[in-house]
Amino acid sequence: MSNVKAGDSFAQDVVFSYIPWSEDASEITSCGIPINYYASKEWANKKVILFALPGAFTPVCSANHVPEYIAKLPELRAKGVDQVAVLAYNDAYVMSAWGKANGVTGDDILFLSDPEAKFSKSIGWADHEGRTYRYALIIDNGKITYAAKEREKNVLEVTSADHIYKQL
Repeated sequence: MSNVKAGDSFAQDVVFSYIPWSEDASEITSCGIPINYYASKEWANKKVILFALPGAFTPVCSANHVPEYIAKLPELRAKGVDQVAVLAYNDAYVMSAWGKANGVTGDDILFLSDPEAKFSKSIGWADHEGRTYRYALIIDNGKITYAAKEREKNVLEVTSADHIYKQL
């Protein structure tokens, strides 16, 4: 699959790496154990927003992209969104720490790793260095209802929380 679009089915074999948040490992210096997150299975019967970005702890991503989804989460949930997930090529340890640094607990927003940008490459949305592009998907019961990639790395338009909210 390349250049995914609305109307496509979400792929059947999508697996990300993930460290579930836990109370006993809530400190940023605590390391959990990465596990596989079987996105295709987990999201088969849910409404999901998956937004991807070039990297954890980077300027636009940390200052704007993730914080606006955290702030907008109650409104997204009110529109029927079951799960919000952020995806980057960083490993699961970095993504877990980034979630903790943003004060995200439980599974409010999943901080998922796309090892070697495998998924992002499969849809044609990773750069030559293997970083994920900045993009967003809305997946509703296995069907992609919205798919967009930003025109430039540091632009936040078609993947912003406000824009995605309007697409629901």
